[in-house]
Amino acid sequence: MYIHHPMRVLLFCVSLLLLNTTVSADDMIKLEDITSGKFAADNLRSMAPLPDGENFSQLSPDGDKILSYSFKTGEMTGVVFDATQAVGDSITSIDGYQFSPDGRWLMLQTNTERIYRRSYKADTYLYQLDSKRLIPLTSQGKEQVPIWSPDSKRIAFVRDNNIFIVSLDDDMKVTQVTTDGRFNEIINGIPDWVNEEEFSFNCSLTFTKDGKNIAWIKYDESGVKTYSLQLFSGMKPTREEFADYPGEYSYKYPKAGQDNAKVSAWYYEIDKAKISRFDLPLDEDGYIPRIFCGYNDADVLLCTMNRHQDELCIYKSDTNTGHCSLLISERVPKYIKEEVLAGIIFTNKAIFMSSDRDGFMQVYQYDTNGKLITQVSKAKYGISALYGYDERTKTLFYQAADISPLEREVYATNSKGKTRNLTPRRGWNTARFSGNYQYYVSTWSDMNTPYESMVCNIKGKVLRQVVDNAKLKEKLAAYQLPTKEFFSFTTSEGVALNGVMIKPADFTPSRKYPVIMFQYSGPGSQQVVNSWSIGSMGQGGMYDFYLAQRGYIIVCVDGRGTGGRGTDFEKCTYLRLGDLESKDQVETALYLTSLPYVDADNIGIWGWSYGGFNTLMSMSEGRPVFKAGVAVAPPTNWRFYDSIYTERFMRTPKENPEGYAVNPIVRASQLHGALLICHGMADDNVHPQNTFEYHEALVQADKDFKELLYTNRNHSIYGGNTRNHLLRQIAQFFFEHLK
Repeated sequence: MYIHHPMRVLLFCVSLLLLNTTVSADDMIKLEDITSGKFAADNLRSMAPLPDGENFSQLSPDGDKILSYSFKTGEMTGVVFDATQAVGDSITSIDGYQFSPDGRWLMLQTNTERIYRRSYKADTYLYQLDSKRLIPLTSQGKEQVPIWSPDSKRIAFVRDNNIFIVSLDDDMKVTQVTTDGRFNEIINGIPDWVNEEEFSFNCSLTFTKDGKNIAWIKYDESGVKTYSLQLFSGMKPTREEFADYPGEYSYKYPKAGQDNAKVSAWYYEIDKAKISRFDLPLDEDGYIPRIFCGYNDADVLLCTMNRHQDELCIYKSDTNTGHCSLLISERVPKYIKEEVLAGIIFTNKAIFMSSDRDGFMQVYQYDTNGKLITQVSKAKYGISALYGYDERTKTLFYQAADISPLEREVYATNSKGKTRNLTPRRGWNTARFSGNYQYYVSTWSDMNTPYESMVCNIKGKVLRQVVDNAKLKEKLAAYQLPTKEFFSFTTSEGVALNGVMIKPADFTPSRKYPVIMFQYSGPGSQQVVNSWSIGSMGQGGMYDFYLAQRGYIIVCVDGRGTGGRGTDFEKCTYLRLGDLESKDQVETALYLTSLPYVDADNIGIWGWSYGGFNTLMSMSEGRPVFKAGVAVAPPTNWRFYDSIYTERFMRTPKENPEGYAVNPIVRASQLHGALLICHGMADDNVHPQNTFEYHEALVQADKDFKELLYTNRNHSIYGGNTRNHLLRQIAQFFFEHLK
C-alpha cells in the first residue's frame, strides 16, 4: 500500500504553487470542490413526456415532487405529485417514476438499493392521479423492474429471482408466476451479472400488447463458476457484521472461455395460469440479449446472438403456440456492436435497426415481415442513437455525426429520404421527444459550455430555454481556467489521430512543461469530443483544469479502436486488444516531444478500467517514453475478465491464445517508469485478482511500484471521502514524479 508522507506532500505543493505566480490561491480549483459536486452541471432530471403529448414532467430539485411543464411554452403547468399532499401512505423522496399507459396512475420508486451497474431494488408505490391516493405495490419487500401492462390493469415485477403480477382491478391481488428462482442458480425476468453489464439492460421481462400474457428470459447460472469478493467492516457505510472476521460476497461470473448461464425464453398465459417455453432456435452457448413487446396482440420479439457475437437474429414469438419465426438475421465481420440492441424500434408497420455493415453505423428500415426496405440514414460518420418514429408523418428521429466525428446532431428523415438537422448548433446535441412528436427538448453543450436545454417545436424553432446552467457559468468565471484545444497528428505508421490539449492559463511557449496524458482507449469509446462530458473525470475537464493550474499540460488522444471513425478504425484491434492502442499512446508521447514547449523527460499517462489496462500496456510497450503512470482498476489479463465483453473482441482463449498473450502481466519485465496502481477491494467488474496477479508479476520481475487498495469499494471507487482521496493520490503521484 502506498502511503504519502504528509509533510513532504505539503512542502512540495507549496513550492509548486509559488511557481504559478499569475494564479492566486483563491483562483485555484480545489479537489474537494470537484468531488463534492460544486461544479456539477444542471441537466433535466428524470424528464419524461406525459401521455397527452403536450406536456412533460420533471422531478423537482428536492426530490419530493413531480412537476409538469408545457412543451409549447416551457411554463410549469402543474404539480403531478407532491409527497406532502398524498392521501393514504407516505414517502419522503422519489428516486424514479413512470406513468401508466392510460395516464391515470403513477408508479413511484423510493428507498433504492443498488445491486450492480444497472440493477437495483426499491420500494414501489402507486399513486392515483385523480384521488391522490398513495398505496404500496406490495407489502412483502422491495421489487425489481416493475413494468406496466399496456392496458394499465397489471404490473409485473421480480423479487428474489421470481416473477410476480399485481392486478389493479382485482384488489391488488398478487400472483406468483415462477417459483424456481434462487440466488446463484435460477433467475427469471432480470439478466445475470454478465448479461446486464455487457448487453446494457436490467429487465428481461415484457407483457404482450393485449396484456394477457407475460414473457421473460430465464437464466440458469447453476453451472457458472463463482467469484468471491472479500468484505470488511469498513466505513461510510460500516458493515458491523464483519467487525471481527471478514465476510464475502460470492456471485456467478463467467470469465472468458468459461461456461455461461444457459438461457431460455418462456411465457405465462394469465387467464389460464399456464407457463410454457418458446421453441426459440438458439445455440447451446448462445445469448438472448433482448426481449420486446411485439406489434401484434399475442407476440413478443426475441433477439438472439451466437457466442462469437457476429450474428444477431430477431424472432417473432407467438404466445398462442410458442412458435418462433425468424424476422431478421444480421451478420457482420468480427462482431456486432452492443449498441445495436439498444436502438431497435418496432412499430405497427416497420422495424428500424442500425448496422455498420457498410463501414459506418447507419439505420435500416424493414417491414414487419423482416424484408429490408431501405437505408434511412446516410450520416458521414454514422448514427449513434435512435430516438423514435412518428407513424403519422413517417419520420425517423436519430442522433448522428455528419459534420464531424467529434460532434453529434439530431436529425429527422422522412419516408421520401428528406433529412433535416434539428440541432444546427455545433457541439454535442441530444433530444427527447413528446409522445406525439410535435415537440422535443434539445440539450446542447460543447467542450467549453455546460449543458443548455431548449424546448423546440418539430420545425426546430426554439420555444423556451429550460436549462442554462447560468449559476455554474458564473462559478467558472471566477477561476482563471486554462483553454482546451483540439489537435491532430499522424503517427509513424501513417495513422491520423485526434486529440485535445489543455495548457496552463499562464502558458508561455518558451517554457518546457511536463505533460499528463489520460485515455480510456476501449473499443468504440470516444473521449476527444466537443461536449461538456469531455475530460478525464467529465465535468468539462475540471480535474484536468486542477492539474493544469499546477503547471501541467494535459493531453488526451483517441487511438485506434475508438469510435466515431468507422468500422475499419474501430475494429482493427480485433483479437489483439492492447497492441495498437498502446502503440498509439506511445506515438502520442513521441509527437508531444517534438513540440518546443513540452518537457520530453517528464511525460506521464493514466487511465481507469480499460484506460488502466492501456496505461500498463503503454508503459511496457518497449519505447520508454513515460516517466510515470497511474492505472486505476485495470484489467491485466483478459482471461480474468467476463465472457461476453472479452470474447466480443478476442474470441475465447482456446481460439486465440496468441491474442490473450498480449497483456501487462506478460510484459511486466518491460515496465518503464514510476507506477501507481489503485483498485477497489469489492470491484465486481474488474476483479482485484487483476491487480494482485500483476502485482506478483512485477515483484518477480523486480520492478518497483506503489499500490493503493480501497476497502469495500466497487469499480467506481466512491463513497464517503473515497473519490476525493483517490484523485488526490493520482495528482500527488504525478506532482512527485513529473517535475
